[in-house]
Amino acid sequence: MAAPMPSSTPPPAAANPSHNPRRKRKPRPKTALPSALNPNWAQLQSKLPHRPAATHLGKRKHDDDPPAPAEPSPPPAVQDIKLDPTSDDTSLTKAVAIDCEMVGVGSDGSKSALGRVTLVNSFGNVVYDEYVRTVERIVDYRTRISGIRPKHMNKAKEFWAVQKEVAELIKGRVLVGHALHNDLKVLLLSQPKKDIRDTSEYEVFRRERKRRSLKDLAAEVLGAKIQQNEHCPIEDARAAMFIYNKHKKAWEKNMKEQFRFKKKLKKRGKKKTTESNGNDPNVPTVLL
Repeated sequence: MAAPMPSSTPPPAAANPSHNPRRKRKPRPKTALPSALNPNWAQLQSKLPHRPAATHLGKRKHDDDPPAPAEPSPPPAVQDIKLDPTSDDTSLTKAVAIDCEMVGVGSDGSKSALGRVTLVNSFGNVVYDEYVRTVERIVDYRTRISGIRPKHMNKAKEFWAVQKEVAELIKGRVLVGHALHNDLKVLLLSQPKKDIRDTSEYEVFRRERKRRSLKDLAAEVLGAKIQQNEHCPIEDARAAMFIYNKHKKAWEKNMKEQFRFKKKLKKRGKKKTTESNGNDPNVPTVLL
């Protein structure tokens, strides 16, 4: 009997335990061939700025970040506010503001003399404004600051007449101004301390305990520009009065507390003096 012929069919492969005939392999993504672009579109696309694609993670991180703090707004610019009277009332009020402009006298013009004096009431209305004929010859009109010119002396009043009129106007009234000691000195007048409201001396207006200019205070408190060129005594007096009006309540309260405290100290000092004199062995005791 002839031997059986070997089969040409290969023997079945050994079973692979990790091979699952039912699992289908995912087809590999086909690489897309670059499509032919319109030359105009390609040219436009090349000019556009490249923006990186935003990932989900990046977007989420951006959403979770706290908002950036807003930049501080710049301080309000000083406006070109004109200081006009707040009323038509031209009467003499309890408080009046004064400003003087000086001219130069003496051999070199360095000595100051009164050239013009202005007073305004609480509403900013002018109640007195006169040019003054100096006793000595004017050497320097200081026009760049004072605004006074030789022609103004044609209608000027004598110093002694002006001094008397101003003294009558400020008597018994609160006198407002800036660096009032200069104005009173050139007028050869004095005013009780309790009646003086000097914007250069008020502690609230000082910066690091230093006096500030009226121009600086007007810009900060009133938002107004003054003294840009020649000084105007009407404008300066109004500025001082309006600054005082804005702080009047607190200022008057402060003044009352100061004088009450000084009065208390004075009274206490007198009491101590009396007590010490009573116990002084050098003071003779009178026996009745």
